[in-house]
Amino acid sequence: MDFTPTEEQEAARRLAGQIFGDLSTHERLAAAGSGSDAELWKALCVAGLVAAVEEVGLLGLVLALEEQGRTTAQVPFAAHCVYGILALTAHGTAEQRERLLPALRAGETVVTGAFPAAEGGVRVTGEGELSGCVPLVPWLRDATHVLVPDATRGLWLVRVADARAEPVETTAPWSAGRLTLEAAPAERVGGAGAYEDVLATARTAFAGLQAGVCAGSLARAVHHTTTREQFGRPLSTNQAVLLRAADAYMDTEAIRVTSYEAAWRRDEGLPYGTHALTAAWWASEAGTRVVHAGQHLHGGLGADVEHPVHRHFLWGRQLDAHLGCGASLLAELGEAIVAEKEAERAGRASQPRPSEGAFEKAAESCPSEGASGQEGVRA
Repeated sequence: MDFTPTEEQEAARRLAGQIFGDLSTHERLAAAGSGSDAELWKALCVAGLVAAVEEVGLLGLVLALEEQGRTTAQVPFAAHCVYGILALTAHGTAEQRERLLPALRAGETVVTGAFPAAEGGVRVTGEGELSGCVPLVPWLRDATHVLVPDATRGLWLVRVADARAEPVETTAPWSAGRLTLEAAPAERVGGAGAYEDVLATARTAFAGLQAGVCAGSLARAVHHTTTREQFGRPLSTNQAVLLRAADAYMDTEAIRVTSYEAAWRRDEGLPYGTHALTAAWWASEAGTRVVHAGQHLHGGLGADVEHPVHRHFLWGRQLDAHLGCGASLLAELGEAIVAEKEAERAGRASQPRPSEGAFEKAAESCPSEGASGQEGVRA
């Protein structure tokens, strides 16, 4: 494994850091409220960062999403790239890619996802028609299309204009909404296994976003504790503060390295389902600890809902439950590991066994010990 970014991936990371750092300031975020930043989204698209995801792969996207998480920038970057560009690149037909990808690269068409699939949530009711309801879809109010999994885990692309979208407010400013489908026309995307691949990609990407959220929260906590004095010395000289910050740093690094590994394996064409679950579990469990620590280390300021660290806390808590909470992810990971082991045992059992007398024939065909055995060694 080599997680060293390529030259293109490192360039995407630097560009993302510059754009998010310049435009996603505390003042702009406060003014935006619960809405998305249209100017920031336009800047990302004009700079070619959205279109570059096809070239830099999932690892490149994870690196860029870390930079978004540091500033909690309010744009549908992760959802659009995962459910739109990467999903169609991997599972769309040649005709779908030719027709849809140009507008996706330019950001003129914005895609989000109604993930994960829920039993009885959405069902196929006719030839290319879907009916059902998804109570919460992040970034729905910004989207023109939604990638919707049905009850049997088939993937469908639906135009928001052909459905009913109602605003839903959450503690995180994701421009979320409720999606209601009533015999809505839909376009099939991919076949068997497409849902599992897109879900694993989404979990990896949002784990990378959580790594950035945690890094931003920790950076603010470090700045506060090193500049704020108590009893004539910085708060950071208190051993309890140091240990809390150190634990948060280790948790953040665990989220980062597991998301890197899952993304790298996908880009290399290797199995990565269990690795994506591992990254998502760390993002859920460790991410919660880190944003709580960041708020706690700010003392009384951490309780101020207008303080920048509070936004990291809200994002961390939302990402904790997004695409599965820690307990459910751990159960799913255990089932996946058991299934892999059973498949390995079945594969070994199905291999042909040597026929009777094969070992004797092999021994007869071996050279004598004097020619290549112990005597030969001594010689």
